[in-house]
Amino acid sequence: MLNKFILILFLLIGVSAKAHQPEVSTTMLVQNENNVWVLQISASLTAFQKEVRTHFPEYKTPEEFQEMVLEHIKNNLVITFNDNQNITLSKGVVKLGHETKVVYEILGVPSVIKTVSVQNTAFKDIYNNKSALVLLKDGFNKEHFVLNKKNNHRLKLASKDNKFVVVTVNEASFFSPLILSALLMVLGLGILLKAVISKKVQYEK
Repeated sequence: MLNKFILILFLLIGVSAKAHQPEVSTTMLVQNENNVWVLQISASLTAFQKEVRTHFPEYKTPEEFQEMVLEHIKNNLVITFNDNQNITLSKGVVKLGHETKVVYEILGVPSVIKTVSVQNTAFKDIYNNKSALVLLKDGFNKEHFVLNKKNNHRLKLASKDNKFVVVTVNEASFFSPLILSALLMVLGLGILLKAVISKKVQYEK
């Protein structure tokens, strides 16, 4: 527990040092006692303000801003455990500051985690944005990953030997619509070319 606290403190200090960088954020999933899980998303206040102004009408009070932040996070966050088990977020709390934090209790996390998929597009409108994804589970190595444009702000992780590892997902399988369309186009051109050659041979005869 002490090691976890030290790591969390270290990460929060790191985020605080970058609190004025709107492109940097942190997405943390932390297991507390009695298998209670907490989600914390941290970013600069500027980042949250930019996203709220992009997706919502003008707010007039800090309370309205906080409600918009909570709605924006829920609209852009997808967390799934063991491939098909969705979770539920508590109402959530917004802690305003130069470094603003959004904290939820997560309900429905299984006691045995085989896979976890996290997608956080809450800051996708900010140029060159990236979010450090941190998972802290009892008995597991302390790991962190990165959500960014290259991976569509999404990662799927699998538990292996008391640590989480990235699961490689083929974005375009052999039978994906794009590949299938290309194959059909090539096949169609082949048939057309064969027909042209056949007519040419008959004409020459």
